[in-house]
Amino acid sequence: MTPVVTTGLAPAPNADSRDKIPPEYTELKHRIHRKLLERINLERLAEIDAPRVRQEVRTAVASLVEEEQSKLGEWSKDLIIDQVLNEVFGLGPLEPLMQDPTISDILVTTPHKVYVERNGRLVKTPVRFKDNTHLQRIIQKIVAQVGRRVDESSPMVDARLPDGSRINAVIAPVAVDGPVLSIRRFARNPLMAGDLVGMSSLTEGMLTLLSACVRARLNILVTGGTGTGKTTLLNVLSTFIGEDERIVTIEDTAELQLRQDHVVRMETRPPNIEGEGAIKQRQLVINSLRMRPNRIILGEVRGEEALDMLQAMNTGHDGSLATIHANSCRDAISRLEMMVGLVNSNISLHSIRNQIASAINVFVHMARLSDGSRRVTQIAETIGVRGREVLLQDLFVFEKTGLAKDGSVRGRFRGTESKPELIEKLRHADEPVPETLFDSLVEV
Repeated sequence: MTPVVTTGLAPAPNADSRDKIPPEYTELKHRIHRKLLERINLERLAEIDAPRVRQEVRTAVASLVEEEQSKLGEWSKDLIIDQVLNEVFGLGPLEPLMQDPTISDILVTTPHKVYVERNGRLVKTPVRFKDNTHLQRIIQKIVAQVGRRVDESSPMVDARLPDGSRINAVIAPVAVDGPVLSIRRFARNPLMAGDLVGMSSLTEGMLTLLSACVRARLNILVTGGTGTGKTTLLNVLSTFIGEDERIVTIEDTAELQLRQDHVVRMETRPPNIEGEGAIKQRQLVINSLRMRPNRIILGEVRGEEALDMLQAMNTGHDGSLATIHANSCRDAISRLEMMVGLVNSNISLHSIRNQIASAINVFVHMARLSDGSRRVTQIAETIGVRGREVLLQDLFVFEKTGLAKDGSVRGRFRGTESKPELIEKLRHADEPVPETLFDSLVEV
């Protein structure tokens, strides 16, 4: 049988050191990688099953490492072998980060500046790329996996990896200092309602109210900034939708991880190289109304689809869920007014506000605090329109009271002691909640 590569024996890798390759070994790693590509029989590789291919390539890399005259210890040899294998089969220096379940974001600012987010905090890592060319090659490898392209004529790309991670890449001429890469990773096992309570993102009472609102088919809009946990909360709220309901999800990049069986997932499409063929969220929202949905979940309201979403909520498609970027529930209303007004300038502001007030029953605001924790800081219901504004009534708020010695934020979740108008809606839907729920005070 014709060998795939020159053979040799490789020691087992040292997993504890995979993302700590010393800078002085970077050139050696790339030299071995180049030699490997010269020796590999690419046509033969394509005919062999994946596990055997990896073993044969590992053997070849080990042989090339032995041929080097560098004085490498066993630890360094194992490290170099793992790094070269990551270049061949994975995402190069990023591969160890992609395997770390504690990392939620990977942010490559320059080839020599790679940051990750752990537990809500950004941390600089020792991970390095050789140069801009190396980083751009990895970006090309990533986007090729999902059938997308990024080049000088189309220097920006936003896509979803097979594992659900969301990637955004920008290259020259838009990126002035070299390629920029952002990867938003999602947990293999999404957080559940109990996890959010355990993390003090909200209280049992707040969860009781929100779960009743979902089951009672009230329309809910989750607001918040980037990285505050809006999609996570949306995932949790979706768990309260019945298994007997048909759910249609609409997103720019599919991130939701619903557990129900009857789910139709739709995703927007960017224009092709000729600038044609784009499919926008508004088209998908309109199309979803013809798909006999019981529930419509809109990943993020960001443009002209706002009008169609409100009209759907007001014409029998109740129980819809969505998110929107905003600094508060009040700010979310202003953003909706602006979006709808841009779509159709003939609609009066008063009519827009009436549509918002009748369409959206509950606003939930998420915020990321200074210690990196994510919390529901406001739950409010709409109670109508008065004069020039949509009226909101707070049901729960989070009040910050100070900082602990370790920097963690201290505060309290407080019910506003107001009798919500939605209590009657919940009672009629056979999802009653006690009025004493809104008298609670929970310190965290």
